[in-house]
Amino acid sequence: MSVLPQRNIRLTLAYDGTDFFGWQVQKEGRTVQGVLEQALTRMHGHPVHLQGAGRTDTGVHACGQVANFFTDLDSIPPERFRDAFNSYLPHDVRVLHSAAVPESFNAKSCAIMRVYAYNLYVAPVVLPQYRRYCWRMRRAPDVALLNRLAAQLVGTHNFASFAAAGDATKSRVRRVAAASFYPQGPFLVFRISASSFLWKMVRVMLGTMVELEQEGSGPERLAEILRLQDRKIAGSTAPARGLFLERIIYDEENPGPF
Repeated sequence: MSVLPQRNIRLTLAYDGTDFFGWQVQKEGRTVQGVLEQALTRMHGHPVHLQGAGRTDTGVHACGQVANFFTDLDSIPPERFRDAFNSYLPHDVRVLHSAAVPESFNAKSCAIMRVYAYNLYVAPVVLPQYRRYCWRMRRAPDVALLNRLAAQLVGTHNFASFAAAGDATKSRVRRVAAASFYPQGPFLVFRISASSFLWKMVRVMLGTMVELEQEGSGPERLAEILRLQDRKIAGSTAPARGLFLERIIYDEENPGPF
C-alpha cells in the first residue's frame, strides 16, 4: 500500500477567546487547538496534530495566530483549505488564510516575533458590543507617562517581575522590540512585540503600568521593578478580555514597524 505524500499547510487564524480555556489542548475544557484538531480529524478521517505559534491564555483573543499541519488530502488546493476548514468550525474560530509552505516550516519554532495588542476603553460605561474585548478605565490616563513607562520594557531583560507565579520557564530573559500606547478608534491600545513572552507577561506589565500611572510614578519606578526580578513588587494582572494576539512575524516576511 502506497503512502500519500503530505503537504505542510500554514493557517492564519482568528478567534474570540471568551469561551475557550486558552489555546493548548487540555484534559478538560474547551480549547482553540482542541476544536481545530477535532475539525481536522473529521476532515481527514484520522487524528491530525496542529502546531500553533503561540499559546494564548484563557479568555485571550487572536486576529493573527498562525498554525501549521500536515495533510494527506490531495483533493483540496492549499488556498481552499480555508473554506473547507471553516465549514467544520464553530462561530468563534475562523481560518483567515491558508497556504502551502515548505516541509521545514514550523509555526512556533520559525517565528521571530510575536505582536500583542491590548484594548483599554476610557469611558464611564462600556458599550455592550465592546464589553468582551477591552478593559474599562474610569478616567483618561496620562498617555505620555504611560509611554515613558513602556519605554523601560524595550530591550533584552530578565522579565521575572512580570511572569505569573506558575510559569515554569527556565529562563525569564526576553527581547522586547517595541512597546507603546496609542489611540485607535474608541480604544487606547497598548501594543508590544517580542521574540516570545512569559506566561501572562503582557497582562502583568500592563496592570503594573496602569497602577504606576494612577500613582503618578515615573519610569524609574518601573525600571526598579524590572531590575529586582520579583513578581511580588509588580502590579496586578490586567483582565484577559482586552488582549489580542495580533500578528506572528517570520524571517521571510517584511516585519514592518512594530
